[in-house]
Formats: sequence, C-alpha cells, structure tokens
Amino acid sequence: MNEFTGDSRVISSNQVGLHEKLDEVVLKHLQHDFKKPYQTHTLAAFKEVEKWVEQQGKPIIFDSCCGVGESTYHIAKAHPEAIVLGMDKSADRLSKHPSDGEALIEELDNYRLLQVNLNDFWRLAVEANWTLSHHYLLYPNPWPKSKHLQRRWHGSAVFPAIIKLGGKFELRSNWFTYVEEFQRSLQLANVESCTEIYKTDHAITPFERKYWASGQQSLRLICDL
Repeated sequence: MNEFTGDSRVISSNQVGLHEKLDEVVLKHLQHDFKKPYQTHTLAAFKEVEKWVEQQGKPIIFDSCCGVGESTYHIAKAHPEAIVLGMDKSADRLSKHPSDGEALIEELDNYRLLQVNLNDFWRLAVEANWTLSHHYLLYPNPWPKSKHLQRRWHGSAVFPAIIKLGGKFELRSNWFTYVEEFQRSLQLANVESCTEIYKTDHAITPFERKYWASGQQSLRLICDL
C-alpha cells in the first residue's frame, strides 16, 4: 500500500528487511538460462536500433526504465562521446518526452527512445555481444509487496543479463530495501558494489524531483560490472 507525503508516495511494504527467499531466488536465476521467447515488438525494435548503433561505432549507454526520457536526455548531454538508449515498456510515458519538468535546452542527436520489453532487450543485447560503458536504472518500479520479489529486477530471471552487459552500473531508488537487495544479489554474483545517499542540485527524472520535494531521500548503488 502507499501513503502520500506532499506530492509523492512514501513506499510501505509488508516485507521487513531483505526478502527471506532472496538468496534462493537469485542463485537459481544465476544458475539457469532464461529462455522465454522474445516479444515481436521488442525484437523488431532491437533490429532497427542495432543498425544505428553499428553505424555510430561509439560507446553504448543504457537508461533502462527511462519513463518520459528526461534522464536519457541529461545522460546523453553528460556523455557526448557515447550513444544512449532510453528504454521503457510504456508508449504513453515515452510520448510525453521530454517531460513536464525541466525544459530541454538544446537538441541532441546521440540518444534514442525505445518502447520495449527489457526482459527481451537486455538478452538480445547480450546475444549481440554488446558491452556497455554505463547502465542506469533510475527509480524502477519497486514492487514492494513481499509476494512480488520476482518482479523486482534483481529477483527476476533476467538479472544475469544485467551483469553480462557490463559497464559502470548505477541504480537509484527511494525504497532503500530495493537497493539493499540489489546489492546482496550482486554479491551473490561475486560483484562488489557500494551505496550512498544521493542528492544533487538538479534532479534528472520527474520521480526524483517529486521525491526530493517531499523530503524523501534517494539511495544510490554504483558498481563496475
């Protein structure tokens, strides 16, 4: 259930601490390949953007669960040497790009927004032997109910693909348990990470802006995959 403070939600969960089955679930996924068939629309989107990626020949950055793509723009602006793919499952959210927040001051040609299923797109990128320079996962749906562990990215069967994609990885969430579980999941995969409270003068996603405006904090996890 969710309570409201100011303009944004404070996450409430029936789970206390790390999920009791976290290790069991993560280890199972690390030991078994995820073989679910690809969805047609994601396969088509990957094949189309793959041509652009090959033509650019630049370092690849993923902004996964990008929502309206505001963060994608800012990441692309901060990394002019790279190309950035902002991805979200919602066509409605992507249609609202740039966003109703901070105006995008200049046109950039080093990013693309894609409506895809990340369970498929990440695996397709691994199969294509892509290695990322950076991977951002900013404020994914936390699925805070205990029964929804396997809907969280670290609890899902696609988690090993995140690791295989490599790069400097950064996760942010206002639900600290999510970040702590992700850190434990990485540890089970022999990947060391660190966490810290994150705050800057300028939020780069609508969620980040709302959380901070209502007094909530963001916890950031960073690691080198």
